[in-house]
Amino acid sequence: MSDALPALRDHLAPVEDLKAAAAVLAWDQETFMPDGGAEARAQQLSTLQSQAHEQFVTDETGELLDRAAEATADADPLDDGAALVRVTRRDYERARKVPSSLVAELSQATSEAKQAWKRARTEDDFSIFAPHLEELVDLSVEKAEAIGYDDEPYDALLEEFEPGLTTADVASTFESLREPLVPLVDAIADAPQLDDDLLRRSYPQSTQKAFGEQVLADLGYDFDRGRQDVSAHPFTTSFAHSDVRITTRYDEEFLPTAFFSMIHEGGHALYEQGIDPALARTPLAGGASLGMHESQSRFWENHVGRSRPFWHHHFPQLQEAFPNALGDASLDAFYRAINRVEPSLIRVEADEATYNLHVMLRFELERGLIDGTVSVNDLPERWNAAMDDYLGVVPNTDADGVLQDVHWSMASFGYFPTYTLGTLTAAQLTEALRDDMDLDARLADGDFAPILDWLRTHVHRHGRKLTAPQLLERVTGQELSADAWLRYAENKFGALYNLN
Repeated sequence: MSDALPALRDHLAPVEDLKAAAAVLAWDQETFMPDGGAEARAQQLSTLQSQAHEQFVTDETGELLDRAAEATADADPLDDGAALVRVTRRDYERARKVPSSLVAELSQATSEAKQAWKRARTEDDFSIFAPHLEELVDLSVEKAEAIGYDDEPYDALLEEFEPGLTTADVASTFESLREPLVPLVDAIADAPQLDDDLLRRSYPQSTQKAFGEQVLADLGYDFDRGRQDVSAHPFTTSFAHSDVRITTRYDEEFLPTAFFSMIHEGGHALYEQGIDPALARTPLAGGASLGMHESQSRFWENHVGRSRPFWHHHFPQLQEAFPNALGDASLDAFYRAINRVEPSLIRVEADEATYNLHVMLRFELERGLIDGTVSVNDLPERWNAAMDDYLGVVPNTDADGVLQDVHWSMASFGYFPTYTLGTLTAAQLTEALRDDMDLDARLADGDFAPILDWLRTHVHRHGRKLTAPQLLERVTGQELSADAWLRYAENKFGALYNLN
C-alpha cells in the first residue's frame, strides 16, 4: 500500500493546526481580549498565518500532492483521499501565487482594522476606519492581481469563498432575484402592516440567553463541543470538529436581535459539528463554500425558526420564560410579528423579504471598491444613496450605515454575495427535504433529530469534498436558482399580507 496519502496528511496537519491556533486568537480578539492587546495580537496573528502559508506553499507540498495523485488516480471522486488531493491542489495552486509577505501584511492590517472599526462604530466616526479600509482595499487588489482573473479583480476574491463562481454569475443570479423581488416588497408595503409591538417589550438578557441556548440544544448544537459568547458582530468559528463556538449580541427591548442571531449562528455551528471526523486536520474539514455554509444558517433561522410549526412547539415555553411580556400574546400574533416586513437599516435584523436587497447593495459597493469605481472616502455617501434606492430608508449615522458590518475590516471582499447565494440554496434544500419527510409535522412536535440527520447525511459530512454547485446538484438535481426561494417567499408573505 502506498504511503503517499498518509505522508500528505501528516504534512498538512501542522498547517491546519497553525490555522486553528490563529483562529483561537482571532476569536479571543472579538470576545475577551482587552483593547490594549490589539497591537500585540496583530503581530501574533500575522506570524501564525504567514507561517501556515509558508509551510503550505513549499515544494514539498507539491511533491506530496503529485505522489498522492498517482495513488488515487482510479479512486471515486468522493473518496477521502481523492478529494483531499483535488481540493488541496486547488488551494495550493492559488496560495502559491500570493507572496508570504502579502499574507503577513494582510493579517496585520486586518487585525488593526478590526479594532479601528470597533472604535469608529462606537464613536460613529467613519474617518477613524477610512485609512484602514483604504489599505485593505489596496492589499486586496494586490492579492487579486497576484492570483489572476479572467474578467475583473473581484473574480479572484470571490473564488476564495465560492469556488467556481464568477462575478458575472453572481450578478446574473442577483438580477433574476431582484426583478420579481422588488414588486413583492412593493406589494407588501401597500398592504396593511403587521403589528410587532409585542417584540419590543422587556426581555431580560439572562432569560434570553437561557431560552436561546435551550433551543440551540434542542436543535442539536452540542455544548460539550461548543460555547456561546457575546461579540459586537455575531459569528461562528471552528477550531476543530470538537470545538465550534458561536457568539451573539443582545437587545433587551427587541427579542429577535439575539434569538434569531443564535439560531443563525447555530446553523453554521451544526454544519461544522457534522463534518466527518475523518477529515479533521485536513483542508477538507470545512464547508463546501460560504454560500453552502450560509444555506445552513438561513435554513435554521428562517425555514425553521420563523415558521409557524416551530413556534407551535416553542411558543408556550417562550411565554413561560417571559410571562410579563408574552403572557397575553397569541401564537398567531407572535408568528405575524416575527415575520413583519419593513425596510430597515440593519442587515442582520432585516426581514426575509428585504434582506437580499441589503446584500445586493453591499455587493455593488464592494465590487466598485475593488475595480476602483467607488472610493473609500465617498463610501458613506454612496452607501446612503444606495440604501435610499434599494430600500427607501437612509441612516442618520454611519454606525447604522456603512460601519454596521465587520466584514470589510476583515478584508472579506467577495463574502457578502454568499449570504444571498446561501438563502437561495436553503430554499432548494428545503424543498428536497420536504420531499423526504413531513417537515412541518416534525417541527410542530419539536422532533428535530430527523431533520439534522438528513442535513448531516446529505450536506454536512462531506465537508469540502464537493463544491457547492456539485453538492446542490447531488442533493436536489438542480443548479442554483432563485425560483425555489421566490415560491417560498410569495406563498409565505402572500398569506401573511393577504396579497392573493
